[in-house]
Amino acid sequence: MPIVTTRDQTSLYYKDWGSGPAVIFLHGWPLSADSWDDQAMAIAEAGYRTIAYDRRGFGRSSQPWVGYDYGTLADDLADVIAHVGVSDVTLVGFSMGGGEIARYLTRHGRAAISRVALISSVVPYMPKTDDNPDGTNATVFAEMAQSMTADRAAFFEGFFRDFFGVSLISHPVGSELLRWCQTVAMQASLKATLECAKSFATTDFRPDLASFDLPTLIIHGTADKTVPIDAAGRAAARGIPQARLIEYPGAPHGLFATDKSRLTLDLLEFLGHVPTIAQSEARRQDLCDDFAGGQMQAPLLIAGRPFAA
Repeated sequence: MPIVTTRDQTSLYYKDWGSGPAVIFLHGWPLSADSWDDQAMAIAEAGYRTIAYDRRGFGRSSQPWVGYDYGTLADDLADVIAHVGVSDVTLVGFSMGGGEIARYLTRHGRAAISRVALISSVVPYMPKTDDNPDGTNATVFAEMAQSMTADRAAFFEGFFRDFFGVSLISHPVGSELLRWCQTVAMQASLKATLECAKSFATTDFRPDLASFDLPTLIIHGTADKTVPIDAAGRAAARGIPQARLIEYPGAPHGLFATDKSRLTLDLLEFLGHVPTIAQSEARRQDLCDDFAGGQMQAPLLIAGRPFAA
């Protein structure tokens, strides 16, 4: 089993597929690298080397007692990059993974990195404060921790319904995926689950935005209940000079599953990949479906302003 041993002797499981320019995927809480399989496989087949690893405490990685702060998690990413021996890397971070990218750029610089993508990311700051009025009330995070401590399995059942936008009238994913996510989440240690939730709920990445001195793609759903777009994707786009924000109208948090074809194509375009005729047609059909559903309302944005091609 491929393993990276970090500087504090934590074992991180990783997948390494394909060959070509490197793309490293960072997964969200409380899942594992497997959540990126659809995108990683398609991008590897398009001529890239795709690498995805399980965060410490999650999936097949070891479960140490400490190290769930973003400084340590960023150092883990640096150790993965050094272990696989890549440069000119594209980093793709989903949700909590976006914070690891932000702190990595601040702590380790961009020498090995060419571009980054933040998908449904927690960057720049989640809590509601006087200077962050669009954030989430601290009581929400406290209730999450209390619910997980009391009955983690029951908590995840409801959590993933919001994560994927499942309701009485909307079923963007099936019950099988919901059950799989609950199983993966329960494989993580309780310590890692609680500590990582604390980290993404309290870490202020606003000072890290200055480190994003490279092309940055931000993708966020406008109906994201887990990480609302106003305090996250839109705020990050305003603070990162080279950012391009793509809003997915009506989409929830778990875009890697609910909008997986569109997300894959947007990532390939960002990588500079020339799409095949079939991929271009799939992209056109996605846009047509959005228009037919009355969802073609939000423009593409660059640094918080309408994007002109």
